[in-house]
Amino acid sequence: MAAALITAGAVAVAAPAEATTATDGRHRVDYVALGDSYASAPLVPDQVDPTCLRSSHNYPSLVAGWTAATLTDVSCSGATTADMTAAQGTAPAQFAALGRDTDLVTVTIGGNDIGFSTVLGTCAQVTATDPAGAPCRTHFTSTGSDTVTDSIARTAPKVAQVLRGIHHRAPHARVVVVGYPDLFPDDGVGCTSAKVPLAAGDFSYLRDKEKELNAMLARQARRNGARYVDTYAPTVGHDLCRPAANRWIETFAPDSPAAPVHPNAAGESAMAGAVERGLSRPTWHR
Repeated sequence: MAAALITAGAVAVAAPAEATTATDGRHRVDYVALGDSYASAPLVPDQVDPTCLRSSHNYPSLVAGWTAATLTDVSCSGATTADMTAAQGTAPAQFAALGRDTDLVTVTIGGNDIGFSTVLGTCAQVTATDPAGAPCRTHFTSTGSDTVTDSIARTAPKVAQVLRGIHHRAPHARVVVVGYPDLFPDDGVGCTSAKVPLAAGDFSYLRDKEKELNAMLARQARRNGARYVDTYAPTVGHDLCRPAANRWIETFAPDSPAAPVHPNAAGESAMAGAVERGLSRPTWHR
């Protein structure tokens, strides 16, 4: 989505592998990483691309290190599904990195298509009107339907088109759709504060919208020859309401180097671990 340090007990971080050229014993694994800021990791050290706010410790770099793959990482903060085939400012279309020799593709996309950052901004703005209630939910359901749910539904065919486009350009690649990590308390109990300016009843609403987004991504992966990797379940208990030492998702005013309401380095490492476990599963359906 648009544009977040490892502590004891967090998933270990491997060395960055932006230019790894090792093989898997059979042939070199050519890995292309696509996606938005949850893949690029804005502000997480070290930033290697100021245009896309891409980190050398984002989940693609860690996965490449663990799997000894050659990584071409074109993930870019703010990317939408449209930026797969069109330039994003000075950043080329992400699909330009794909080819017939590509062996593995990961993609995290869809959050910006539904305008999730704008949703969060709106939720923060309306909190003062009913801090003990759910003014954000009221705002987005005032017309009789849930406009966030509607946006997720409209994004589904765009994600399907992305996956078909990947298969067309990289016909031999394993394709992995990487979901979004747990941003809000999974039990729905919030932590309203200056750093988390959300009304008490809106934590459960936003949790549910994120789960809807991930469920849509999982469905589109199944229907379009890709594997879905769940990064939500492995990050439960490390949301933006947790103490800084246990927090893998930063608040609206980050304590660790990361963009607001985005994974910090520990969060990106947890996402990488989920992807690596997904890659180790033997069965792929195309």
